Amino acid sequence: MSFSKKVKEEAGAQLGAGRHCQIAEFAAIFNLCGKICRRANGKIFLLIYTENLTVAKKSDILLKKVFQIQAEVVVASHSNRSGGYSYSLNVIREADAFLVLKAVKMADEQGNLWGDSIKVHQRLVQNTCCKRAFLRGSFLVAGSITNPEKAYHVEIPVLQESYAEEILALLESFGLAAKLTRRKRYHVIYMKEGSQIVDFLNIIEAHVALMEFENIRILKEVRNSVNRQVNCETANIHKTVTAAAKQIEDIKYIECNKGFSGLADGLREIAELRLEYPDCSLQELGEMLSVPISKSGVNHRLRKISKIAEALRNSRNPV
Repeated sequence: MSFSKKVKEEAGAQLGAGRHCQIAEFAAIFNLCGKICRRANGKIFLLIYTENLTVAKKSDILLKKVFQIQAEVVVASHSNRSGGYSYSLNVIREADAFLVLKAVKMADEQGNLWGDSIKVHQRLVQNTCCKRAFLRGSFLVAGSITNPEKAYHVEIPVLQESYAEEILALLESFGLAAKLTRRKRYHVIYMKEGSQIVDFLNIIEAHVALMEFENIRILKEVRNSVNRQVNCETANIHKTVTAAAKQIEDIKYIECNKGFSGLADGLREIAELRLEYPDCSLQELGEMLSVPISKSGVNHRLRKISKIAEALRNSRNPV
């Protein structure tokens, strides 16, 4: 089972405590996969069409619990896709249809239709709990979340730009800095920050998935931190080895072409120690001297030796 499916199944099992929250969640579902249909005689009925079983189950539960409506459910298999099914929930009676439409603010008390999936009616999402429910319903229908082992990415694509902007505003009300982009016919709300996705999972009440996501995120951060440290230490070791090799090369050049007799006592002593202990650090070399000096002092002496070797090379190989 994909991580996205696990999140949806967990979120689908959540039910708002208040009737207003349940209406808000149903409104989100109906806005994204519902349709107001009209028969030849002019009477209306409602259709909810989805290929997601979790969405179909949640729609059926909400219709029964909130409106006491038993929808007609039709399941169809897709012959062109192995194991694929679609689910249609029909609210047949016009009186039931108007009951639902009034509750989700798509019709007024006189039965006049206000619109179909055009906007998020602000009266539906006045309370924080209702905002959570609405975002949960939106994610159930249209959202997806990438396996955190691979990447951090949540998105909710919708057709209407104004509707996408209203969902964006709901996310911003929780302090989430989601972004909006265009992909073909869709306006896609997305988040790519791990901490923001954790907050989003908390908002839609997918707490088990949140813990799994957090565990993976922590392990990845620890792994990345260790890798950075190892890479840094490897780079330092390489730098140290390279520097030591150059120091030994310079010291041997002086020894072969001039000898150490012309070097000051401090330079001669550090040169001999470097040749005898090629793998020691500067600090260790400093502690071995007859009069111990600091790491920077050792480095200063070795730089002097390198300058002497360079001057010697230039004198023997004039340009």
